[in-house]
Amino acid sequence: MTQATPDLAKPAKPSDTFLPIAGSRRIKDRAATVIFSLCFVLAVIPLVALLYKVIESGIPAVINPTWWTNSFFLVSPSSMGGGVGHAIYGSLVQAIIAAVISIPLGVAAGIMLVEYPESRLAKPTTFMVDVLAGVPSVVAAIFIFGVWVSVLRFQLSAFAVSLALVLLMLPLIVRSTEEMLKLVPDELREASYALGVPKWKTIVSIVVPTALSGMISGVFLSIARVMGETAPVLILVGYTASFNYSLFEGNMASLPLLIFNQLSNPTEAGQYRIWGAALTLIIIIALANVLATFASKALAPKTK
Repeated sequence: MTQATPDLAKPAKPSDTFLPIAGSRRIKDRAATVIFSLCFVLAVIPLVALLYKVIESGIPAVINPTWWTNSFFLVSPSSMGGGVGHAIYGSLVQAIIAAVISIPLGVAAGIMLVEYPESRLAKPTTFMVDVLAGVPSVVAAIFIFGVWVSVLRFQLSAFAVSLALVLLMLPLIVRSTEEMLKLVPDELREASYALGVPKWKTIVSIVVPTALSGMISGVFLSIARVMGETAPVLILVGYTASFNYSLFEGNMASLPLLIFNQLSNPTEAGQYRIWGAALTLIIIIALANVLATFASKALAPKTK
C-alpha cells in the first residue's frame, strides 16, 4: 500500500500561509501612524518657526562682508557698523583648544573601555563618564573657576573656558568612540590575532581605522555642541569688543557671550547684532555638522 505524498511542485495558496490581518489591528496601526505623525509635526513647527525668525532677522547682518571680519572696537552701541569677527575667533579658538585636549583623552578612554574591559580603570572611568554626562555646563564652569582661579590663582581667560568645555566634550567623545568600536566585528580582531599580530597593533591598524568615520562624526558633533554653551564664557572670561589673541590674559569675546552682552542694548543696532550673531552661530554649527558628514563618508571603510 503506497502512502500519498504531497505535491511539492504546487505552490501553497496565500490563504494557507498568511492569516488575514484583523480589522482592529489595522485600526490600531493607522491610529499609531497618525499619532506619531502628528507628534512629529508638533515638534517641527516651533523649530521651523524659530529658524525662520532667526534667518529673517539675522540675514541683513550676515550678508555684509565686514560682519565676518570686523569687531565692535570703537563702534557706538547704536551704530549698525562693526562685525563679529572677534567673537567668531574666540568661539573657534576656545572650541579648538578644548578639542585638542579632550579628543586624545576621550578616544583613549573609549578604546580602554572596549578593548581592555578587564582593566582596573574601566569601572572608575565608566562611572566618571556617566557623572560628567549629567553635569550641567554651569557646574563645570564653577568647578573650573574653583580649581583654576581660586586654588591655582590663574586669571580668568579663554583657556579656562576651554577647560570647562573639555569636561562637557569628554563624555560625548568617550561614548561615541565606545559605540563605534563595539560595531567593529570580532572576526577582524580574531583574524589579526590568528596571524600573530599583537593586540595593540590590531587596535591601531585594524580596529580604529574601521571605526574612524563614526568616531570623527562624534568628535565634530561634540565640538558643535559646546560652541553654543553660555555658562562657561559668562563665568570664566569677560566680554571685549576687540580682538584678543592671548589665551591666558584678558577678556575674549565669543558668539554666545556677545549675544548676552547685547541683550542690554535696547537700540535697533542691539537687535541687529543679537540676531546676526545667533544666525552666525547656527551657520558655523551647521557647517561643522556638514563637515562631519563628509569626513564620515570619506573615511568609511571601502567595501571593494
